[in-house]
Amino acid sequence: MTSAAPEIVSPVGVVAGGGAMPFAVAESLAARGITPVLFPLRGACDPARVEKFRHRWISVGQLGRAMRLFREEGCRDLIFIGTLVRPSLSEIRFDFKTLRLLGNVIRAFRGGDDHLLSGVGRILEQDGFRMVGIKDVAPDLLMPEGCITRAWPAENAKTDIERGRAVLAALGPFDIGQAAVVIDGHVVAVEDIEGTDALLARVARLREEGRIRAATGRGVLMKAPKSGQDLRFDLPTIGPRTLEGVAAAGLAGIAVIAGNTIAAEPQAMIEFADAKYLFVIGLPA
Repeated sequence: MTSAAPEIVSPVGVVAGGGAMPFAVAESLAARGITPVLFPLRGACDPARVEKFRHRWISVGQLGRAMRLFREEGCRDLIFIGTLVRPSLSEIRFDFKTLRLLGNVIRAFRGGDDHLLSGVGRILEQDGFRMVGIKDVAPDLLMPEGCITRAWPAENAKTDIERGRAVLAALGPFDIGQAAVVIDGHVVAVEDIEGTDALLARVARLREEGRIRAATGRGVLMKAPKSGQDLRFDLPTIGPRTLEGVAAAGLAGIAVIAGNTIAAEPQAMIEFADAKYLFVIGLPA
């Protein structure tokens, strides 16, 4: 687990995958007087948006080059953030340093995303770096406790939330996913390798096909970290796109674990939720 309030050493290296979150983290760091250095991953990170920041491009499988660049930029503290489609081992071109560590790399690949990220993190820490999490470098991006929208969960939604939380706790040790949809007490879908957006699209399709017959406006998307997960890596994330999926799936809202969930573009998310009368609530950890 991430250590309690470590003293962050500037500059901080942001190993950046896809999506908006790497840039939100960099801006949060800069606003607090900490220099961010982005290490965008080729094929994942937005090349146009990264130009705004000090950056050095890296590739998956090039651990030796990445470590050299981290040191050249003076980055002892590192954070992994952003989306990445996991490549197969056969698709990766390893450099010499990675080949020397190949046994550790292969072990990291034998599991879900949390297992992979924590495994790579351990390799970096053994080389003198320190892995940090959102809580350490950008706590302002985390979901607060309580309801942040005008709509609140009704009693039936509260029951669905508890069922969803129990399901995710049971699935956590298998490193499967971080989300489930529960409607009127029935678990209708759980997240798999496709992610939350695809999960919600699947629920919308099941409604269209008549497989889900509950009234529109019932049911909950529940998101939570996996039990035992290293909270420095792969925290659940919600944002405006998640709310769009919830609306299309005919659900009532979203429940997440406060302090352990990233809220991307919170103002846009709240505005959309209020316009559609959806709730977004942060639960105590």
